[in-house]
Amino acid sequence: MKYCKNKANAEDLFQESFIIIFKKIHQFKHHGSFEGWAKRITINTILSHFRKKMLTEPIDEEKIETIEDEADFEPTNFSLDTLLTLIHKLPDQYRLVFNMYVLDEFSHQEIAEALQISLGTSKSNLSRARAILKKELVILKQQKQMING
Repeated sequence: MKYCKNKANAEDLFQESFIIIFKKIHQFKHHGSFEGWAKRITINTILSHFRKKMLTEPIDEEKIETIEDEADFEPTNFSLDTLLTLIHKLPDQYRLVFNMYVLDEFSHQEIAEALQISLGTSKSNLSRARAILKKELVILKQQKQMING
């Protein structure tokens, strides 16, 4: 679900991944964990799906704004559900890079190779994803303060 915007898409990609894992089970060499091997296949299946889609979907750059005083902002007062909801709202390119870098601990080089983008694009997409998330969190924080205050 962290890579897909809706449950149906996540289920389709999971099923596609499971079929690939089943077809390639004979290639598993018992070096490392089966879970790690299966996770890598699943992530590669998801990335392959989004690579095709990313070529056709432009990003509206006007939605990205810088935030004043963002250095003092800590997203610690928000629930995990709130954070995941905001991550799901990111444009696909930004969400993929954010999830791969922050949640799955890929390097920018690994992300660039997996998504077939440049290293600079990976770094830029991560920066823009973080900017969008911070902007949305600042708005939520202000709304909370207005309600409580």
